Amino acid sequence: MTPEEKLDFETFYFAQPVDHFDATYTATFKQRYLVSTKYWNKNGGPIFMYTGNEGDVVWFLRNTGFMFKMAAKFQAMMVFAEHRYYGKSLPFGSQSYKDPLKLSFLTSEQALADYAKLIGHIKSTVSGARNSSVVAFGGSYGGMLSAWFRMKYAGVVDGSISASAPIWQFTGLSLCNGPYKVITDTFKKASVQCAKNIRASWDVIDKMSNSEAGFKFMTDEFKLCFPLNSSNIMDFKNWLSETWFDLAMIDYPYPANFLQPLPAWPVKQTCLSLNTTFSNDAALISGLAKALQVYYNYTGQISCFSLSSSGPLGTLGWFYQSCTEMVMPFCTNGITDMFQPSSWNFTKYSLACYQAWKVYPRKNWIKTNYGGKNIESASNIVFSNGLLDPWSAGSVLRNISDSLVAVIMPEGAHHLDLRSSNPADPQSEVVEKRIILVTLLRFQEYHG
Repeated sequence: MTPEEKLDFETFYFAQPVDHFDATYTATFKQRYLVSTKYWNKNGGPIFMYTGNEGDVVWFLRNTGFMFKMAAKFQAMMVFAEHRYYGKSLPFGSQSYKDPLKLSFLTSEQALADYAKLIGHIKSTVSGARNSSVVAFGGSYGGMLSAWFRMKYAGVVDGSISASAPIWQFTGLSLCNGPYKVITDTFKKASVQCAKNIRASWDVIDKMSNSEAGFKFMTDEFKLCFPLNSSNIMDFKNWLSETWFDLAMIDYPYPANFLQPLPAWPVKQTCLSLNTTFSNDAALISGLAKALQVYYNYTGQISCFSLSSSGPLGTLGWFYQSCTEMVMPFCTNGITDMFQPSSWNFTKYSLACYQAWKVYPRKNWIKTNYGGKNIESASNIVFSNGLLDPWSAGSVLRNISDSLVAVIMPEGAHHLDLRSSNPADPQSEVVEKRIILVTLLRFQEYHG
């Protein structure tokens, strides 16, 4: 029995146009979607639809327990729709990533059109669903899609729960170093000294990179699967930065296996090895290496670390999307954040995108397409964010109108509110905010 079958879901495939916006292009592909009617009231009960993001849809299904609880409460059908080019929804099969022309249909606009067309298909073919109201759920990029779904297809979807959705982490909308300041603040909550040591580590790494002995010492201490040298030291530092980013993002109050198997409050656990004043540079590097064990080797089964280790998300597809429409500027200053200073260079970024995909990014397209911060005309969207999460820096953190509502969780990490409830959830935070989310759904006000 598959994981989805164990959760009372059936798997279906729906023929979608490869291009929704060119009537002369008639090719189709099979979009995977999962459906559960376990709780559904077949006399017009609502449809809860998860707008799948950059990965296998089953993975998102297994990490979105809040939707299950709400489906039971509101007698809703649950639909988890897979995003094109991810999981098993590959428009050109094994060739989907082989040709830039074939990849050109990997856009948020095409994905939203998929979701709109899929809702129409379900309503027209499932008895009792024709007049069902529809609420979109999504987290992270999926949360961005759920919000944009309501904005673009208000006649199809009646409301959206948009969790940890950085819809403003784009050019001219938010500060490029905002996420890294949030990461630093999250680490400071665990230990101010820990954040200081991470900030100091960049200069130490640079100093040790001046000699073969230094490279060998770091290779051995960090238990790397390859020798560090001048050609890969920047990749190594980027790997470290991404690790601190991910740790803050998934700083959950209980053990979880979202990106990696981790203990409760992993930032605090990581900082245990860095919550001291080190007597010399070698001691700091040793402490840093020990701290990384929490993220990469909590189970104790890894013999060495590779910079190319992959997680459950579709990193290749997201890399392409970030080189076309999802252009999110990032920078650090080493003053308000604990990272080595690095400026945002769009020209350099563009050239790297062209070398990888033969495309140039459209840095202002998301703002043009979805309105940027001018979204007052939209309605019935709940934006929820945990302030431990770096992505909150580019998210909606204030009420915009009576029905564009921000729900803030100071002790919450990346879409913690969408996950299954847990006794370790901060009582003053997530539990109460989940109640608020339910109230704000206001199904009785939706047409249907």
